[in-house]
Amino acid sequence: MKSMVLTIRQLSSMKNIVASLSFLLFFSTMAFSQASLPPLAKSPMDMSYYPANYPVLKIQDKIPEPVAVRVIYSRPKKEGRPIFGGLVEYGKLWRLGANEATEIEFYKNVSIGDKKISKGRYTLYAIVNEKTWTFILNRDTDTWGSFKYDSTKDIVRVEVPIQQQPTSAESLTMSFEKSATGCNLAIFWETIKVALPIIF
Repeated sequence: MKSMVLTIRQLSSMKNIVASLSFLLFFSTMAFSQASLPPLAKSPMDMSYYPANYPVLKIQDKIPEPVAVRVIYSRPKKEGRPIFGGLVEYGKLWRLGANEATEIEFYKNVSIGDKKISKGRYTLYAIVNEKTWTFILNRDTDTWGSFKYDSTKDIVRVEVPIQQQPTSAESLTMSFEKSATGCNLAIFWETIKVALPIIF
């Protein structure tokens, strides 16, 4: 009987040890996982579709027309800084946002400027000047910034005029606007708006 009691006590003690070790292992794993998580991006990534809100409309069975294009970009903030001619230097290649270079995907064949563009993913850059922007569509994708930009992979360049706005946009914002021939990729930041025509 005594040996039976000792065995039960030993078993109970072993269960306590196993529970304690499991508890420690769980929290040490949690701490390690939390420590290895990437920090929140200062310039969050965003995505816009044409037609607008396409994924939401799709699940609601309210799609007005087939999806044509989407843009994925990071949204830096003004934060009191002069943007155009300051943070974004005139005459210099710009990733058109922050972090990864801006990516645009066409779900059908389109035209930009006088160039026919096959459906697929591309990188979109810009050269900003005081009166105009030059958009550059490039076939090299999945790249950070504009450090490895290769002009031999350019597909088309299109120059568009700037439009002064009455109010200032704190964060870089991109959206698509319907046009008579397709849509325009509209870009707003500070008091500037530019629109890249996309024909489909």
